[in-house]
Amino acid sequence: MKARTITPQERARVASAISTAEARTSGEIYCVLARSSSSYFYAAAFIVFVALFIVSMGAALWLEANWYTMRLPVFVAAQIAATVCILLLLAIFPSLRLLLVPRKFQFLRAHDNAVKQFLARNVHVTAVRTGVLIFVSLAERYAEVVADSGISAKVGQEEWDGVIHQLINHARRDEVADGFVVAIEMVGALLAKHFPPKAVNPNELDDHLVEI
Repeated sequence: MKARTITPQERARVASAISTAEARTSGEIYCVLARSSSSYFYAAAFIVFVALFIVSMGAALWLEANWYTMRLPVFVAAQIAATVCILLLLAIFPSLRLLLVPRKFQFLRAHDNAVKQFLARNVHVTAVRTGVLIFVSLAERYAEVVADSGISAKVGQEEWDGVIHQLINHARRDEVADGFVVAIEMVGALLAKHFPPKAVNPNELDDHLVEI
């Protein structure tokens, strides 16, 4: 997924889609777009250090087996130089960290961030527990829909999977805002089916796209 800037016009489209969807339901929709859910610097550095240790041990055994000698200070200096170079590369090129960190770990971090945003943005404190968070984390190519207890009891995971599929497909085409609009419409339709609007239908959450 490409990480370009969302324009003011696109933000306005997303906000309008949320308002339109919420007019047909007593549920609440909140959208969050994350550029990345972690820096992954320490995770990538740990993986590199483990690999460097294994390579160093292999090199030391090979040198000994072939009767080569290397002074200990020189060997240690080479390891330190390699470590510094690797840390500089990780600091300068964030994309390199993602290549080193396993996808499963990236997805766990993105999921944790989605749950964190669900709680931090108070999506879980709506009056009848019908808040839904639509979350996308670009660096990890990850999307998730987090629904409060009032909704999850009536809407199955396969229906949320359809929303996630649309989000990911649009983001791959660099159409992040379009993905949110389509996802909002789909979530709005699900909410309208199970939670129609009440006579008094207050807007409990802000209708805009939050970028972090």
